[in-house]
Formats: sequence, structure tokens, C-alpha cells
Amino acid sequence: MLKHFLLLEWRSFFRAASFRSGMFLRIVMILAALYFIGIFTLMGIGLYFILQKMEMNPFTTVNRFILYYLIGDLLIRFFLQNTPVMNIRPLLTLNTTRNQIVGYSLGKTVLSFFNWVHIFFLLPFTIVLLTEGFDPVGAVAWFIAMFTLIFANNFLNILSDNNKVLLYGLGSILIAAVTLHYYGIFDPTVYTAPIFNAFYNSPVYALVPVFLLLVLAYITFMFFKNHLYLDSGLSIKQKDAQTENYTWLNQFGTLGTFLKNDIKLIKRNKRSRTTVTMSILFIFYGLLFFTGAIEAYDGPMWRIFAGIFVTGGFLFTFGQFVPSWDSSYYPLMMSQNVQYKEYLNSKWWLIVIATIATTILASFYLYFGLEVYLAILVGAIYNIGVNAHIVLWGGAYIRTPIDLNQNTNVFGNKQAFNMKSMLLTLPKLLLPMLLYGLGHYLFNPNVGYAIVAVAGILGFAFKNKVFSIIENIYKTEKYKTLEAYKQTS
Repeated sequence: MLKHFLLLEWRSFFRAASFRSGMFLRIVMILAALYFIGIFTLMGIGLYFILQKMEMNPFTTVNRFILYYLIGDLLIRFFLQNTPVMNIRPLLTLNTTRNQIVGYSLGKTVLSFFNWVHIFFLLPFTIVLLTEGFDPVGAVAWFIAMFTLIFANNFLNILSDNNKVLLYGLGSILIAAVTLHYYGIFDPTVYTAPIFNAFYNSPVYALVPVFLLLVLAYITFMFFKNHLYLDSGLSIKQKDAQTENYTWLNQFGTLGTFLKNDIKLIKRNKRSRTTVTMSILFIFYGLLFFTGAIEAYDGPMWRIFAGIFVTGGFLFTFGQFVPSWDSSYYPLMMSQNVQYKEYLNSKWWLIVIATIATTILASFYLYFGLEVYLAILVGAIYNIGVNAHIVLWGGAYIRTPIDLNQNTNVFGNKQAFNMKSMLLTLPKLLLPMLLYGLGHYLFNPNVGYAIVAVAGILGFAFKNKVFSIIENIYKTEKYKTLEAYKQTS
């Protein structure tokens, strides 16, 4: 049966409509993986000696802050690691047991890059400990305990993806711990460091993480098994219908019709509402840069980076998946007399409205100085004039169908934020930083802000020309997009 599942995965991979178009991104992702492997390896080899030169006890220091390492790994997994998906409905009618289906699907997560990349840090660090005279049994026990906790994060991520209470609970604990530690009120590492030290001092304690991993794996397995039915998640909850006509948008003609559809889509679907909520949280991301909380972010170019991010939350989370939000009825829409220019224009205005609203909400950054809010205003102008166009342009190539009812499907796939979308986000952030750096280092900060703002204004001025180019790309890619949206696996 395992051989049969692997064959199905192999055929699904090469027969996908997006296989050729996504090949470049796959190559980039492989290069990114090799880069992170190199970074983790160098960190594993050099961290001990770096801490030693700083006159700190390397092993004790690592054990003190390994808690944040594990929590950070869990957060990164939530945003970037997708739970492997199988088209389970055809399998449930065949002579295939639920144990086989669930076991294979969860087994795929064990092979995830997010699990095995940590070995390139933990293994070299353990080898360094052995060369520095640490007890071999204790060092190996510590390595096993740490690596086991990494795999425990794998199953915690899967459970949090399907249990929002668990997700919000872990997020609240992290925020509270970091805040209390930063302000010196409560240091959780004082209590957790002895636990990690115990894995070395008393190797028998390394069995505790192993037991925890087995428990989490069993809970995850049973959770999926108990929800693996043809009618799981298909029952409809009855509630009173509410009529929302938004007649005031009729004055804008076809543009108003598309805007009404988008507003209804955002309000009526959990998936889109969650995405909009995430975009609001981006406003507070600037606190990491403008408060001096992280020393590495004190550089001048990071300010424009923060300005782009603070005002571009909706653009990055919702905008980058245009037209995938309409994938469920995209074929029907394309069979109508729909002008691509009007369709894209409605999405652009939605991004503009959200960007302006975010900029107003971010006015509390004036507390940190006028220059800080100037960076946010300039970031908003650039997002409207340049990044909004890049997002719509890229949408022609990101053919990721979105199931708006996915939150009710246990074997659903997280598509709101993944590695591909992150890679396409990088040019939107690096270009304004380079433009600002050009003006800042050749002249002064105000010239840097002016160059970024002028780039945004020029993008707005040539909007019609840019939209004509984007419209032609959408027409060229139309049938590839339609074919990709027909696929369910």
C-alpha cells in the first residue's frame, strides 16, 4: 500500500498543471534550502566558540535560550509548513484502511525539511561538545532530546492548524513570555534552562521528550482518524440569512459589482476573514524596528522595510492571492463578458483602500517621532504605486486554488502563507530598501524617502499602461489558470 501511495504522489506531482510554471520556484526553494543548511551548519560549528569568546558558558547559555529556539521553530512552521494533502475521497471507497491513509499522510510530515534542517545545527554542536571534553553519554542524550522536541513541534503544528484554541494559546504564551522577559518582570528561561541541562546531567531524562513525542503522534493520529469520513465537515449549520446589497457601490458600475463581491467574500468566509485579521497584525510589526527592541534592526534601511510591512499587511496576505480567492467560480466568471481590466482594477482599489486604512491606524507611530511615521507614509505610497501592481502581476502565475471552506476540512491545506508566496514577496521588500539606501548614503535620509515616494508616484501615474501589460499577461495565462483551478490535489 505504501508503494501505491508513493506512485499516486509521483503522478500527481508531474501531472499537475502548474508543474512547469512552478519549476523555477522549486529551483529557488532548493537553493534557499541549501543556504539555510549552510547557515545552520556554520551556527552549529561556531556558536560554542563565539559564546566562549564572549566569556559566557556556551552550553549553559544555549540551554537557557533553547526555549525561544523551539518556540520560534513552531511559529515558522505555522506560517510556512503545509500539512501534506491527499485526495482522500476516492480512497475511502476502496479497500484501503483509515489507518493506512492517516499513517501515510502523517508520515509525510516526518520527512519535512522543517524537521531535518535542525540536524545541521544540533549534530555539529554536539560534535563540538564531544571534542571539548563533555561527557559522551550526556551529549548524545541531549542531542536525542532536542531532536525529539523538534519532531514534537511537527505534530504540535499539525494540531494547531486544526485547533485554533491551541494556536492562540501558544501564541499568547509566547507573547507574554517575551514581553515579561524583555521588561525584566519575569524570566522564563530561569525555570526552563535546568530542564534542558538535565538532559545532559541525567541522560535518563531524555526519555521524557521521547514519551512526549509518542503521545503527540498518537493524539494527532487519532484526531485525523476520527475525522476521516466522507461527510466530515460537510454538514451545514442553519442560521438566519442576512441580506447585504451594498447598493451605494452601484454608482461605480462594473467596478462596484466586483467590490461588492470581494466585500461579501471577506465577510462570509472564515478563510478570508482570518487573512484580513492577520493583515491587521502586521501594523504592530513595526514595533520591532522603531522601539530599538532588536539591535540588528537599528540600521536606516530597516525603517523603510518596516514602513512597507506595516502598511502592506493586506497587500501581502490577501492581494498576493488574486485571483485565487475566486478560484471556485473562476471558470464561470471567465465564461461571462468580464473585462480583465475592470476585474483587476477592483482588486487594486481594494488594496488601496486597505493600505490607506492601515496607514491611518498606524498613526500611533507618531509617538516615536515624525521621521518614523514618514517612513510609514512613504511605504504606503510605494505599496499603492508599485507593490500593488507587482502583486497583481504575480497573481497571473500563482495558480493556487483556495478552498474558502477549508477550515472545516481536516485534511485541508494551508495556502494563506507558504514558501512560494514568501519568495515572491522578497522583491517587493528589497527594491524599496535599495532605492532608499541609494538616496540615504549618497545624500541624506530625506532624499532616500523622496526617491521611494517618487517611485510610488510614478507607478500611480503610469497605472493605465502597467494595467494594460498585466491584462495581456492574464489573457495569455488564462487557460493555464483555468486548468490549474480544476485540479483538487
